[in-house]
Amino acid sequence: MSFIKNLPILVSFFFSLYSTFTNAATFDVVNQCTYPVWAAASPGGGRRLDSGQSWTVNVNPGTTNARIWGRTNCNFDASGRGQCQTGDCNGLLECQGYGSPPNTLAEFALNQPNNLDYVDISNVDGFNIPMDFSPTTDVCKHLRCAAPINEECPAELRAPGGCNNPCTVFKTNEYCCTDGPGSCGPTTFSRFFKDRCPDAYSYPQDDPTSLFTCPAGTNYKVVFSATFDIRNNCPYTVWAAASPGGGRRLNRGQTWTLNVPAGTKMARIWGRTNCNFDAAGRGHCQTGDCGGVLDCKGWGVPPNTLAEYALNQFGNLDFYDISLVDGFNIPMDFSPTTGSCRGILCTADINGQCPNPLRVPGGCNNPCTTFKTDEYCCTKGPCGPTNYSKFFKERCRDAYSYPQDDPTSTFTCPGGTNYRVVFCPRGSSLFPLEMYGSNDAE
Repeated sequence: MSFIKNLPILVSFFFSLYSTFTNAATFDVVNQCTYPVWAAASPGGGRRLDSGQSWTVNVNPGTTNARIWGRTNCNFDASGRGQCQTGDCNGLLECQGYGSPPNTLAEFALNQPNNLDYVDISNVDGFNIPMDFSPTTDVCKHLRCAAPINEECPAELRAPGGCNNPCTVFKTNEYCCTDGPGSCGPTTFSRFFKDRCPDAYSYPQDDPTSLFTCPAGTNYKVVFSATFDIRNNCPYTVWAAASPGGGRRLNRGQTWTLNVPAGTKMARIWGRTNCNFDAAGRGHCQTGDCGGVLDCKGWGVPPNTLAEYALNQFGNLDFYDISLVDGFNIPMDFSPTTGSCRGILCTADINGQCPNPLRVPGGCNNPCTTFKTDEYCCTKGPCGPTNYSKFFKERCRDAYSYPQDDPTSTFTCPGGTNYRVVFCPRGSSLFPLEMYGSNDAE
């Protein structure tokens, strides 16, 4: 445990009365992973959640020492007995206690002093599943730990299905902090976790940067994150970018898995071409550049083919599209990997056929960027298709061709769906490498 063992537990007659007449908090536990997760809660029990499924846990006010986590690779019989590879709780589907490391934890204590809830995400027991832990309204901080910790885990901490914690592995006070408050500090291993999830507990006494409060009576959502698999099938290097998410160099055949929290909106993924970055991740791209940094903090500069999305919006639907409103640079496939929703493609030879006024190095620009008029930018109310938007629409019928092209260009999937974005999917027009240059420098 992290903060909870250090938090005073108020036991009094008046507090008991207050707890009795205060409504329970609800925790909506959602699985947005591509695989089943056996959610667990203490108190609360356990439940199998297939991709997209959710489970509501009601927790009484005054509850302390509580946690929610996900278990993976489980097998239970009809009586609810079995075993999980990570997060196992004594072989029971309906957990009666805590889980076995490694497991990513959402921890909480409700209605504590000053009428506050105390909440955190903890990697003190290691990591197994990306997680979001957030209020259902914007009353306090949204917490997230969705870095590729399992893939990057130090060799000493690797465990089947996850990344263990150093206390479990080495069993010394340096890592376990068993000799009382102030008896330990950050270590190389705790810094590994902290660098990847700055808001999460990385060792037991990591309270100052990892413990957060919300008003008592807040309801919460714990989400095992949605994934976007971003793959480069082009015969040249693409520097993938995501907002939110950052950026990653992808050589041909490489994939980047991005974990995205529920409720994310106004988000996009795109590819950058002909980039040159130094060791500090600063440089420039011919198309899609985002402020001269490898790890994007905002949107890219046109032209760039865009995969756009908003997750878990009204009706618990995801909204997604391919957009050419910022022009075109790379053929793209944007498709769900779960469920039966429609995949969308834009794979025509747009760069090769681009109208002369829109031609730029590495791509085909959009008329708003080129001409900067309301006819193309739609900045002053309703607008319609133009000759230039029709050029894009004729080649990619499912993609946005101008800003108000919604009726033919927006698609929906149930919340909890996972997706893939492929640059140069099979069957696309693969343009010569020299069009983009061949600079692979980092």
